[in-house]
Amino acid sequence: MIHYRRETELSAQEFVDLLARSTLAQRRPVGDRARIAQMVEFGNLTVTARDDGGLLVGVARCVTDFSFCCYVSDLAVDVAFQRQGIGRRLLEHVKSSIHEKASMFLQAAPDAAEYYPHVGFTKAERMWRL
Repeated sequence: MIHYRRETELSAQEFVDLLARSTLAQRRPVGDRARIAQMVEFGNLTVTARDDGGLLVGVARCVTDFSFCCYVSDLAVDVAFQRQGIGRRLLEHVKSSIHEKASMFLQAAPDAAEYYPHVGFTKAERMWRL
């Protein structure tokens, strides 16, 4: 069974371990532990998925004002646990934590781009990055 909850004390090491098991480590600064620690500390909405033994198998790490918008900085699910609905459930928990009219945004990993339309996201044509 998978257990979902908001967490405020996720460790940087546990986060890095999950990133490695989810393939997101390829696009995150996992070699810079101070930066990873700041990422975990300053994300103000973190929802986790853990198995019965407490192993972190999924995380949605977000930056949000809880009212107007929410940026999902990381949505990671352990490869061994993918295709079980964990990512969808993490996003549902994020959505239930913010205002019902707030928008959620994310940047998809190249291999995950086809996943997001299946969970309700639409492609935003006017997003910009600096």
